[in-house]
Amino acid sequence: MEKKDIRTALDYIEGHLEEPLLPEQAAESAHFSSFHFRRMFGLLCGVPFGEYVRRRRLSRAALDLKRGEKVLDTALKYGYQTSESFSRAFLKFHGVNPAQAKRGAPVKNVAPIVLSAEGAAEMSCTIAELPALALVGFKSHFHGAPFGEERLRQEHAFYESTRGKQWLLFGAGGGRAEEYAVVSDVTEEGYDFSIAYELDAWAQKAVFDRAVTGMDTRGCGFEILRLAPCRAAVFATQKSVHPIADHLALRAALMKFSDRYDFEFADLPERVVYHWHLPQREERFIEICLPIG
Repeated sequence: MEKKDIRTALDYIEGHLEEPLLPEQAAESAHFSSFHFRRMFGLLCGVPFGEYVRRRRLSRAALDLKRGEKVLDTALKYGYQTSESFSRAFLKFHGVNPAQAKRGAPVKNVAPIVLSAEGAAEMSCTIAELPALALVGFKSHFHGAPFGEERLRQEHAFYESTRGKQWLLFGAGGGRAEEYAVVSDVTEEGYDFSIAYELDAWAQKAVFDRAVTGMDTRGCGFEILRLAPCRAAVFATQKSVHPIADHLALRAALMKFSDRYDFEFADLPERVVYHWHLPQREERFIEICLPIG
């Protein structure tokens, strides 16, 4: 069996930036299925495949221009049909146009991603069977990859701006409701991010009942999220008062455990479980559950 390694795909991308480049080709170079490659790439690199290729091409284009290449030649070299379309993309990315870059204006440099398992001890990994769940929550559409700095910014803003909804659902669970984040409908452009709570059957109905809540909750965007049972790779943080499940820790854990567990991601919603409400605060931890086939 051929070894699967996302670093092989990254090398393939670097060698083909001046050619038409599809994610299926990069996936094949590293012996991944197309879907698994897209998910693995986003999780490990923190950016969708297409966006990473675009950034690398525009970074290389800036260096070529500074070495004296013509704008049209550079545009065609990196897959742009006209100098105008190239100039618009270049200006949006670098903040200066190609002519200014040729004259020495500062430009961005997105270096090739180098992956390692450094810091992998921060998270453990197990393979588990997850039960079916019916959660109550609300969602927003995020842009970019499901893990990475762009998600952290959007997630922070979403949590900060929806405290009232969170308190209402948490209260509906009697102050004991398990809190989830659910990632679904992932594409190259973005994904849906839901904040959700596990409520008992009575509370699930009552939260939509004005006679019980004393308010019309239809404007809150609450919905029932039904998650099918699945097999998952479960990545858990260390236990602490303030556990953190960040992109770099997950990336390191994925790198460390991908050789031990030969799995393929499944096209199912991802679950993040926040185990906050424990008798001992220092026992709190977070689980990132990635469905697998």
